[in-house]
Amino acid sequence: MGDLVINNLCQTFPRDDGTTLSAIDGLDLTVRDKEFVCVLGPSGCGKTTLLRMIAGLDAATSGEILLENERIAGPDPRIGIVFQEYSLFPWRTVIDNVAFGPEMKGMGKEERYRIADKYLDLVGLQQFAKSYPSELSGGMKQRVAVARALALDPVVLLMDEPFGALDAQTRNMLQHELLGIWEKTKKTILFITHSVDEAVFLADRIVVLTPRPGRVCESIGIDMARPRDRTSVEFAKFRRHVLDLINQPKCTLQ
Repeated sequence: MGDLVINNLCQTFPRDDGTTLSAIDGLDLTVRDKEFVCVLGPSGCGKTTLLRMIAGLDAATSGEILLENERIAGPDPRIGIVFQEYSLFPWRTVIDNVAFGPEMKGMGKEERYRIADKYLDLVGLQQFAKSYPSELSGGMKQRVAVARALALDPVVLLMDEPFGALDAQTRNMLQHELLGIWEKTKKTILFITHSVDEAVFLADRIVVLTPRPGRVCESIGIDMARPRDRTSVEFAKFRRHVLDLINQPKCTLQ
């Protein structure tokens, strides 16, 4: 099973005065295979730090991260990541950006372009395959970034506020598109967001973190059928519950 398991994770950073700053302290979390989990928490609670450790970009001070019962000890091809910044290569065409991962894995030209074409079709950008990033809108660039991450066929897809820089209309459109992609690929997704509305719309489960140092305050299952109506009473009920939880003393370390 492709479960992602985080046990007693801690991360501290040195300060100029010789002391240390604790960003994450004793965090435990399991993301089940094919589950869509959104993580919410106040600024500075360690959300991006958590994602970077899961991706193998930063080493934890202590604790462990397991994927498919194997410890993550560095960048891992089983883990894809999409940042808020598009991070596309401006000198590469759209299809060459998507084909980059398979190229780095040593795949031949025909195979890597077949894969890139498949995922460009999945995100609806086949007609822009020969375009350059500078010719695309922000929403289109982020769709390319998603296609590029999926082209590596990861077990887990990490997304760090991928729609945060987009206007509201584009953001809502891409939320719908992402759910369609997830339904087709059934990837395990861990999605960082500041938006309660976005989390309730997307997630199977919302994980709320405490202020720094980050720990899991509460995990909330969102048992609403998809597609979800943002104007429904049920949606508003979940949204209010999460907002109330974020403001509760129980989500503030004593």
